[in-house]
Amino acid sequence: MPRLVQMAPSILSADFLNLERDIQLLAESTEPPEWFHIDVMDGHFVPNLTIGPSFVRELKRITQVPLDVHLMISNPHVQLDWYLDAGADLLTIHIESLRPHARGGLKGRSATINDLTAEEIVKGIQLLERIQDAGAMAGLAINPATPVSLLKPFYSYIDLVLLMSVHPGFGGQSFIPESTVRMKEIQHELNLLSAPVLIEVDGGIDSKTAPLAIEAGALVLVAGNAIYGKDDPVAAMESIRSVVSPCGRLCV
Repeated sequence: MPRLVQMAPSILSADFLNLERDIQLLAESTEPPEWFHIDVMDGHFVPNLTIGPSFVRELKRITQVPLDVHLMISNPHVQLDWYLDAGADLLTIHIESLRPHARGGLKGRSATINDLTAEEIVKGIQLLERIQDAGAMAGLAINPATPVSLLKPFYSYIDLVLLMSVHPGFGGQSFIPESTVRMKEIQHELNLLSAPVLIEVDGGIDSKTAPLAIEAGALVLVAGNAIYGKDDPVAAMESIRSVVSPCGRLCV
């Protein structure tokens, strides 16, 4: 039976001076990851800077593992096509970025919205349709303090919800326990709608928190420091996988 739970190692925690080595280490392992998670940060939406589309294009050149590109940027309407052209297989924008000038401020905080106007909802749908029309999977991310109810208008236009279980912008943070409640709320809505949308969770995922996320409904696990922060990243990835069975339920 195919494994339903999917691993998405975050290259943010890899050695950027030896990135091709770290990518190939996992990609060429016996059970390679389903995705490589790529965090794009603009220094405005989140208080950090990372990479751009040319970097994604080079990653696409060196690996056959699909690229899960997470845009933590204020202007996805401007940059969307850059990353689609660079080869993103899954492209995720933030629901908070639909609000002009939304930003997270300092480390340990993140952009938050409590509602959306009709205009902002239309804007979001148009962006998500652009992603899917380009042949990529469309994802919508949500920060820890933004109500998950705001996702409802978009479920028909996305392939994946990315729930942030930390405040985005920096690796190595601890999993926010309340995230499991939010995942269950999302899963409940998806079940009511019979919507074939994956739940991805990003932040503080390791062999201890992965079971909590899976039990709450997540099927795509982003892990950075818990994999690339270890002496043996392949073994670390497998240790996270070992807490779930091939059918996606917890091992007993």
